[in-house]
Amino acid sequence: MTSENKLIFGIHAIEMAIKAGEVKTVWLQKDAQNKRLLKLLALVEKAGVTLNRLSLQELDRLCDERHQGVVASINAVQLKTEKELKLALQQWDNPLILILDCIEDPRNLGACLRSADAAGVTAVVFSKDKSASITPITHKTAAGAVEHLEIFQVTNLARAIEAIKAAGVWVYGTALSDDSVSIYDTKFSGAVAVVMGNEGKGLRHLVKQSCDHLVHIPMAGEVQSLNVSVATGVALFEVIRQRAK
Repeated sequence: MTSENKLIFGIHAIEMAIKAGEVKTVWLQKDAQNKRLLKLLALVEKAGVTLNRLSLQELDRLCDERHQGVVASINAVQLKTEKELKLALQQWDNPLILILDCIEDPRNLGACLRSADAAGVTAVVFSKDKSASITPITHKTAAGAVEHLEIFQVTNLARAIEAIKAAGVWVYGTALSDDSVSIYDTKFSGAVAVVMGNEGKGLRHLVKQSCDHLVHIPMAGEVQSLNVSVATGVALFEVIRQRAK
């Protein structure tokens, strides 16, 4: 864990971070009557976290986002390396891995992490370059998922995919192309990794080439694509549905 501090905000995100033991200091609106804030205050006091009571105006100066009356200082998130990924692949049994290729919006990244946590994925892997980092907005959008996921940040995503394949994991890239197959006509079983591409450009060429299969989510309407976080949820839960059989 790095010693760098980071501010996060939002009631649920901070509640989850406190429960994970990550919070160092909390700044909470001193005249708040919101039941959720009062419940959070009790949790802060029980956890023995340093507490500061500020006015709404002071909180606004501390954080210019929609903070819901509470801001917290945490240690920066521990992101594991490609070397650690290779070691972990030797230990996982029948993993489900989410791979994110250049997700640029921190809100989309947070929403993808939230879907990953809800789906019970084994790990999330994303690239260091051309990708959003885990920001306070990511924390809020993820609603506590960041603290509960194994997250790996790698320098070369195509190389990481090759390592994942070498460990016996089938890698499915999502792409709307002539050679992709509907996820509902694809048999997902055993160890699976799902690769989601950039919001506008989709999967990069080398990443797409590294995948074992290309799949897509059929669209019934005129719109031919979903938000990446929505598509992530649809794809992951279809894998879970099939593997449960």
